[in-house]
Amino acid sequence: MNTISRIAVVGGGTMGNGIAHVAAQSGFATTLVETDQARLDKAIATITKNLDRMVAKEKISQADRDAALGRLGGSLSLADAAAGADLVVEAVNENLELKTRIFRTLDEAAPAHAVLASNTSSISITKLATATRRPEQVIGMHFFNPVPMMKLVELVRAHQTSDAVAEAVRQTAVAMGKEPVTVNDYPGFVSNRVLMPMINEAIGCVHEGVATPEAVDQVMKLGMAHPMGPLRLADFIGLDVCLAILNVLYEGFKDPRYRPNPLLVKMVDAGLLGDKSGRGFYDHTK
Repeated sequence: MNTISRIAVVGGGTMGNGIAHVAAQSGFATTLVETDQARLDKAIATITKNLDRMVAKEKISQADRDAALGRLGGSLSLADAAAGADLVVEAVNENLELKTRIFRTLDEAAPAHAVLASNTSSISITKLATATRRPEQVIGMHFFNPVPMMKLVELVRAHQTSDAVAEAVRQTAVAMGKEPVTVNDYPGFVSNRVLMPMINEAIGCVHEGVATPEAVDQVMKLGMAHPMGPLRLADFIGLDVCLAILNVLYEGFKDPRYRPNPLLVKMVDAGLLGDKSGRGFYDHTK
């Protein structure tokens, strides 16, 4: 397949603006797609601020910062952005219906050679691929937050993904300064299939009165060398996101070990989502 040089990123939230940041900084002509101008302006401002921070910390030069922003553009048209891309990375909310609708639009608008990727953390890449007429050109690119700092990209091969597409996307991830690890498409892939049951069990310890959130996290940090405890990590990810992923695992495997803990469900119902809402297992308002 053709060399990937032009990337479109769909969604300017935490993950999307991070992916666009890294793509533009790594030399790719990058278009960030959002649904309205205010959201797009906010995403571009976040990328600019983060690049400025890198300059201040002497991780990149002012010239590098200016060049990255020069390669970054914005669009309110999904079809227009896709039409000019070799690779499209979708990074919207974890909602199968929404992602499927986006992939159908991308399939109509993107050039025949273009690869369609999803940053989903749990939704089936194979299902997304079947929504297109190019299933062999669909793959998962699961980045990790914060994208500019985290090295891992979980490359998720759909049942239909071709070897050539997998290799082209692997090379692109390497060019973005990442360390890609290839996995196959099963619920939760590897990262969340291992991580989410641990977070769920940590929540169970709090729910059953075994320990406080602080104590659970201290045990895992001091005893297991985790840089961040599972409950602090859950707040960082978003308790609503954790719940959505656990539901995908539970539905996918029909195994009770993936059933979300009732405390997690109750906290999400109460709007205690972690960092994004100011309160989760910890108070983030201070």
